[in-house]
Amino acid sequence: MKALELATPLNQLTARDAVLRLRASRIREVANASLGRKDVLAFWFGEPDELTPEFIRREGIKALEAGETFYTHNFGIAELREALATYVSRLHQPVSSSNIVVTSSGMSALMLATQALAGPGDRVVEVTPLWPNLVEIPKVLGAQVECVALEFSPQGWSLNLDRLLAALRPGTRALYINSPNNPTGWTITREAQAAILAHCRRHGIWIVADDAYDRMWFGEGDAAPSFLDMAETGDRLVSTNTFSKSWLMTGWRIGWLVAPPELAVQIGKLIEYNTSCVPVFVQRAGLVAVTEGEPMIRRTVKRYRRARDFLIPRLNAIPGVQAATPPGAMYAFFRVQGMTDSLAFCKRLVVEASLGLAPGIAFGPEGEGFVRWCFASSEERLAEGIERLKKAIASA
Repeated sequence: MKALELATPLNQLTARDAVLRLRASRIREVANASLGRKDVLAFWFGEPDELTPEFIRREGIKALEAGETFYTHNFGIAELREALATYVSRLHQPVSSSNIVVTSSGMSALMLATQALAGPGDRVVEVTPLWPNLVEIPKVLGAQVECVALEFSPQGWSLNLDRLLAALRPGTRALYINSPNNPTGWTITREAQAAILAHCRRHGIWIVADDAYDRMWFGEGDAAPSFLDMAETGDRLVSTNTFSKSWLMTGWRIGWLVAPPELAVQIGKLIEYNTSCVPVFVQRAGLVAVTEGEPMIRRTVKRYRRARDFLIPRLNAIPGVQAATPPGAMYAFFRVQGMTDSLAFCKRLVVEASLGLAPGIAFGPEGEGFVRWCFASSEERLAEGIERLKKAIASA
């Protein structure tokens, strides 16, 4: 039988160019090298080694048993929006539920904000090294991304504010900034925030603040410095957040954003055409997390501080390794002397040392030569990981 001729050439049966150009996850590439192995000690993903607390899990189960399995409001259930407004107001400045939109993850919040603000040909600026999802989201929509790199020293990562402000020239659509930062832990100062906010006001530039790690903060106060602390009515500011980190809810896929009410209404329309709504039982779990989870957050921050203070000196004790102490987040982003291919290095760690770390190149070219280690883990696991890393570097 004669083969049917294709109406469309095979090389055209694929996605549009903007999607083809997206970076595949280098972290996943390393993790895939361990498929089928149970001996790998993994620190590559940004999640803790603890379950979501029982009181949160129980609330989700309770809602399911009550039959809360139907569609709900695009913006989120009223009780959760009110609770989030109270939560944000306590940490920063007063906001109302009209500023709050509940989303299907912090990832979804960032995508929705970008869909509302950026399109083909728009120019956005991002501070890097950075979680690759945040760099690639504007590219999905055809926007152009310009990066301003943080600077490393053993004393810590720093932002060259003059370079950033120069990049935020008239016509820039938005600045994306993640602080505390994934992967470096760098945290912006209030002085830098004030200068950036004033500059963006003058030039009509939106600020999209990824505040996923705002509570994973080891300095003074209950939260890291935030643009929400100083924003005024009329400022072009969107703050996105997630339940994943502070409440140990990575698999639940729920987040929120804070935006001017006028923009929030438009984002609500976008939710209808993305996910329609967040499942009610997930929102019920989120509600109890927000209203009853503060003691758990404080315990988690103390645990991560101890883990950081355990890990960083031990990394620096390994010859050829330089690690700055991060003021926030849950990662050590350390340099390995002489290592120029972090992807190959991390794959070798999996194969030869049964150790799973994330390659710096996953966070952009500015991250090459570095490796990320998520320290949201027990000291016993961290200590074993250090021993495996020592042996691997010594045998290189």
